[in-house]
Amino acid sequence: MQHGKYRFIVGFLVVPLALYALFVLWPFVQAIFYSFTNWSGLSPDFQMIGFDNYTRMFEDEIFWKALRHSLIFAVVLPLLTIGLALFFAFMLNVGGRARKGAAVTGVRGSGFYKIVYFFPQVLSIAIVALLFKFAYNPTDGVLNSLLRAIGLDSVQPDWLGDPDLALICVMVVLVWSTVGFFVVLFSAGMASIPKDFYEAALLDGANRFTTFFRITLPLLWDTVQSGWIYMGILALGAESFAVVHIMTVGPRGGGPDFSTIVLPLYVYQNAFGPGQAAYATTIGVALLIVTLLFATVVMRLGRRERLEY
Repeated sequence: MQHGKYRFIVGFLVVPLALYALFVLWPFVQAIFYSFTNWSGLSPDFQMIGFDNYTRMFEDEIFWKALRHSLIFAVVLPLLTIGLALFFAFMLNVGGRARKGAAVTGVRGSGFYKIVYFFPQVLSIAIVALLFKFAYNPTDGVLNSLLRAIGLDSVQPDWLGDPDLALICVMVVLVWSTVGFFVVLFSAGMASIPKDFYEAALLDGANRFTTFFRITLPLLWDTVQSGWIYMGILALGAESFAVVHIMTVGPRGGGPDFSTIVLPLYVYQNAFGPGQAAYATTIGVALLIVTLLFATVVMRLGRRERLEY
């Protein structure tokens, strides 16, 4: 009987695991292999060169700029996005004044606010990047037009053309486009917390600040940790690539003076620009290591005793 059970389990797992190995694990193995070669990506011919690509990468100033910017994204973007999402979700679900016999409720119009916060998720990240690129236009963009309208003609920043501002402008777009998803995620988590906990806290005289840090955050911690890892991966991956590539200046994005270059974009530039696919896979391996280290650090630092209710 036990033997038949195991055969049944293996029969169901063998096909999904084979597909996972073929389409997920095997590309990683190929990327690591090609990082030790001299391969253009345009032909099947390649030459083994050992660690030359890694030596070149460690001596590449643009790589270190891209790595620094990606690490800034991985640290700052989750902090801002998760923090704002927790605040908005708390106010929408718990932060309102008591009314109609309900001791715990969200702010008035919370249903409408949820739609407003989630609206950016309906738009493609490419559309969002284009909209903000027009808004940041120094000549006729929305931001500088508003500054002129209120009499600040002398304050006309070149938002995406200033190396000191460009990276901040990109981060603002990423926060705006992703915070709504986490508002919905945390709202779902808060809805599952028994209202009795909040009502008991109110009877004991707890304010919103105490209620959040003593009840909401501890009971929502697993969701917050998962959201932190997910946001960090977004910041290190496709989201940052799309926004930087579309919004920033330069022949292939990442400017000015590589002030917004990130690792995914640098991989793309090397693979499809000068045709240095092997060097691009080397940078991709570095990005993989950074992503794994980020997830490991967040899981280790966020480890705590699980609370159940």
